[in-house]
Order: sequence, then structure tokens, then C-alpha cells
Amino acid sequence: MAEDSVVAVYNTKSITADTKKKNNTFSIKVQLAQMLRGGAIVEVGNSQQAKIAEEAGACAVVVSSEYTQSGISRMPDPLLIKEIKRVVSVPVMAKARVGHFVEAQILEVIGVEYIDESEVLACSDEENYINKHKFRVPFVSGCRGLGEALSRVREGAALIRIQGELSRMGNIVETVRNVRSVMGDIRVLNYMDDDELFAFAKRISAPYDLVAQTKQMGRLPVVLFAAGGIATPADVALMMQLGCDGVFLGSEVFEGSDPCKRVRAIVRAVMHYNDAHVLAETSCGLVDSMERLNLNEDRGQQSGSEGVD
Repeated sequence: MAEDSVVAVYNTKSITADTKKKNNTFSIKVQLAQMLRGGAIVEVGNSQQAKIAEEAGACAVVVSSEYTQSGISRMPDPLLIKEIKRVVSVPVMAKARVGHFVEAQILEVIGVEYIDESEVLACSDEENYINKHKFRVPFVSGCRGLGEALSRVREGAALIRIQGELSRMGNIVETVRNVRSVMGDIRVLNYMDDDELFAFAKRISAPYDLVAQTKQMGRLPVVLFAAGGIATPADVALMMQLGCDGVFLGSEVFEGSDPCKRVRAIVRAVMHYNDAHVLAETSCGLVDSMERLNLNEDRGQQSGSEGVD
């Protein structure tokens, strides 16, 4: 994105000391999130994967969450987080359930650099998200549209993740749809008259002041990443060329015969997303490690052709 600076979101002339303190704290969180811009955040399940991600050039790692026998997903084991923090020097991120502020309190005490309030996990509160202004650590929040993104920013999110498919099968279509939706609304917003902003803010259920700031900046007031179905260097380059500031990579990137090569290639594609020659080079030799991602789709096509014959 063209704009390098991020304007403080809460910017009013007459504010109290407490409000000013909160604004300054949020500005610091936004600056910390800016440090991840132009990079790839890789999901890891153990210290070995974390080392691979760091060596490949990941700007941060996010620790995989735990799944119980009942299928409920919760925050990662604190022991795993501490172990990963000991072996890597890049920032460590961990997931908390939506609305579960106690999980966020635990993660902050452990010392993670970022907390992801993730809708990928089981939901703990269907109505209320975490009040992120109560925490010192920057938060990441997901969205599928501009209104949702700006609502999460109002709650204190310093980094927005446009979420796509959750099945980990390498299907990027939903991510592309949501990224284009957010970018399309921002482009429409840029051509609106100031008097039209009230109706637009109401239509997308977003705070008016943040809608106005987005129009002024020509982009979201915080860093914007994409997640879901991103499995190849070409996928990464697509997200970056559509206007994202970076990408999240799922733990499935470690599957295959040479996970080091694959993660390194995908991370390199983030830095060279506009260079087709580099993208072609990094895409070579990755087919065998991506077979599982299309397994269900291939089987469906095979069964369909058998029926036709």
C-alpha cells in the first residue's frame, strides 16, 4: 500500500487525560503492528517448525491452538508458547477465543508479543469481543468485510486479518472474495462526498469517524493481512497485489517432503510479489508438497468423471 504512516485513530481536540493516555497506547500498538508489514506470519505447532519459519524469514510466528477430543479449540498450551519463545527471536503470537478476555490475560502475562482474537477457534462469547484497550499487547482481529474491520479497530485491534476459508485445504477463493470486498468498499468510499459518509457508515455498520478516516487515508487505519487458503508463492503474490500488507500462512505449509524449501519460497514471494521471474523461480519443485491440499477436490472430480463414463 502507498501510505507508509498510520494516523492515530482517536483524534479529537478536547479529550481527557485518560482518553489521551489510551490514544497514546493505541498508537504504540499500531506502530508495533507496522513492524510486521510486508512479511509473512507462519502458524507453528512446535519449536522445530518455529525455527524453520524463522530461518525462512517469517516476520512472526503464531502458535497453533489446542483441540480437545470434543473438537473444541482453545488457546495454546502456555508451556508450548514459552518453549517456542526460548528458541526463536522473531515475535511470537498466540490465539485466544473470541470474547475470552481471561485467555488474553494469560497470554499477556506469558509475554507473547501479539494476541490473535481468532474466530477460527471455538467462540466463547457470541455477542461481545474483547475490549482490547485494556491490554498492553497489540491485538489481531479477523474480518470478512470493511464494516467488521472498522468495528474491530474501534475495539482496539492494531492489525486486521481478512479471513478466508478455514478448512486448510488450500482453497483461496473465499479469501480473494473478502479481500476484494474490503478493497472495493475503500475505493467506493474514496469517491464519496463527505455528506454521503453517514449513510455509508450506517449501511456497513461501522463507526462514522473511522469511516471518515479511512476515506481520508485511502486505506484502513491499521495494518491489513490476509489469511486462509494461502498455500503457494502465487497465492501470496495475489494477496499482496490486491493490496494486503502481508499474509498469514497455516501450519499446512509444513506438510510435504521439504517443508523448509516450501516455507522459504512462500516467504520470499512476499518480498518479491511484483517480480514474476522470482515468483516463477520460487514456485518450482513445490508440487509434491501440495498434493494433500487438493486431495479432496481431486477425488471429487474423479468420482464425478467415473459417473459420467
